[in-house]
Amino acid sequence: MPVTSANAHAIRGAIARLNDPNCSRFASQIRHTGGCRQPIHLRGKVEHWDKATGTLLHRYSTRLEPDGVLRVPCKTRRASRCPACAETYRADTYHLIRAGLVGGKGVPASVTAHPCLFVTLTAPSFGPVHTRRQHNGSVLPCHPRRDAETCPHGRVQSCTARHGTDDDRLGEPLCPDCYDYTGAVLFNAVAPLLWKRFTDALRRHLAKLGGLTLRDMRDQLVVSFAKVAEYQRRGIVHLHAVIRLDGPAGPISPPPAWVTLDLLTQAVEHAASVVTAKVPSYDGHPERVLRWGTQLDARPITLDGELTDQAVAGYVAKYATKAAESVGTIDRRIVPGEDLAALPVRDHARRLIAESLRLGAFEELAEFRLIHWAHMLGFRGHFSTRSRRYSTTLREIRAERERFVHTEEIAHGRLPLLDEDTVLVISEWEYAGKGYSSGDALVAALDGAQLHGSGGPHDL
Repeated sequence: MPVTSANAHAIRGAIARLNDPNCSRFASQIRHTGGCRQPIHLRGKVEHWDKATGTLLHRYSTRLEPDGVLRVPCKTRRASRCPACAETYRADTYHLIRAGLVGGKGVPASVTAHPCLFVTLTAPSFGPVHTRRQHNGSVLPCHPRRDAETCPHGRVQSCTARHGTDDDRLGEPLCPDCYDYTGAVLFNAVAPLLWKRFTDALRRHLAKLGGLTLRDMRDQLVVSFAKVAEYQRRGIVHLHAVIRLDGPAGPISPPPAWVTLDLLTQAVEHAASVVTAKVPSYDGHPERVLRWGTQLDARPITLDGELTDQAVAGYVAKYATKAAESVGTIDRRIVPGEDLAALPVRDHARRLIAESLRLGAFEELAEFRLIHWAHMLGFRGHFSTRSRRYSTTLREIRAERERFVHTEEIAHGRLPLLDEDTVLVISEWEYAGKGYSSGDALVAALDGAQLHGSGGPHDL
């Protein structure tokens, strides 16, 4: 690799860090962050005081740490920003989803008897795109048309290629000038509203099928769900959801006998077909009505076979760490006045970004905040959400992990064993930065064996 001024600076910084007397502690901090790519820097202290005598029992301060800061994980969910923290988020999401399917984390195993579906809600078509189709293990031609028409822009609306999984053309329109970029961006913008209306319609139809009012149904039946958004290669979101029916107390109580898997399937199909979202008129364009695509998939989750609880939990957890960058755009907000031509993105993604910025300038569409979410191609919803009583929460899972680590630190003598009922804890922390310098990033990337010694970390 040719030596540039940039990497020469990084090498000098790495050498300085490796020769620092506190390098072993720096290495220990790296390990304690789990390999976080952009750790948060904290400056401060923690003191433990005896409430009865006013005696200082224990003090930790970052004053003795390398650079006077403590580095902690950034805890982002996005794999493009920090693979290590995203992997932790993925694992936590996996356990959260699976607990709602087979029990655990406070959910009884009897939940497996509750009617449950894995539902995929897709977007409608906004124009033909290159796709990979298979049948019985064989890859089929993309869009074979014997008498294909030529569009107004001179492109034949046919493609006989058998695309590979890594083909850059996948998701690209056959004719970008014919593709409805406006509709694609607006669908992403209203997808959260469509999901809310879908769940509302689902509850109303279940009540109707049970001969109940919506108010009365709440005393017999609860709809629990966990969902995740996934970007298709064409840059449009579709939603995967685990939908489960419980009794009035949630997963600890069975649903009434009249509730069956077929009943849930019927309600899902009805709700997906009837809900709509309106986009107001703007700049002379009429009001537009958007709805889910016709390719609804609703399948029961089984303990064996193809769609098992492990497969579903793994699938949902996988997409909980991804966003629009997985389809060729960027993982940061667009700066006002930024040169879109200079962005390292696919032309299709560039057009979607440009359309988001164009539409966002209209006051009638201000509620969608399209300029703010242009890098997400218009989508502004939460990627991973769950109903209140689906299972445990990410906060509870993280708290459980922190309790385990705390107990381990005490057991190995790295933390004093104090009676929490008689101890006053005073903490003072302030944000002091984020990430690594170029030299520290180079050191952090080295194999742990090259960072000699564990460093005997200070008590935290």
